[in-house]
Amino acid sequence: MSDMLPRLFFTHFQETSFVAELNNSTIGFLVGFLSQSHQEEAYIHFVGIHPDFRNQGIGSTLYRKFFQTAQEFGRSQIKCVTSPVNKSSISYHLHMGFEAEQSEMQEDGVPYHLDYDGIGEHRVLFIKHL
Repeated sequence: MSDMLPRLFFTHFQETSFVAELNNSTIGFLVGFLSQSHQEEAYIHFVGIHPDFRNQGIGSTLYRKFFQTAQEFGRSQIKCVTSPVNKSSISYHLHMGFEAEQSEMQEDGVPYHLDYDGIGEHRVLFIKHL
């Protein structure tokens, strides 16, 4: 996963990126940032929870911390994306109060956007209003 998380995220987005640790080992992280283009938005770029620590509330804690921080910076919307084949991610985001942004394309009732991240890279676009 390191190719998706270059050092710049941890250098320039320290106030909006969080790490969960246990005994000096990373068990989860959330990398997010405040949009410079859309002053009402914050964006979650990447989240990961160690497989041995999933379903223990770590992800939810990281998300809530990001929501709180975004609100402190005056943001009212959180956005993020996932792949339409990542059913667990879709379910998780819906459970966390995100809504999938509408699109003409749907799979299993979930709208997704064709070629959002390049040819063949379809994405479900999520938004959460704080």
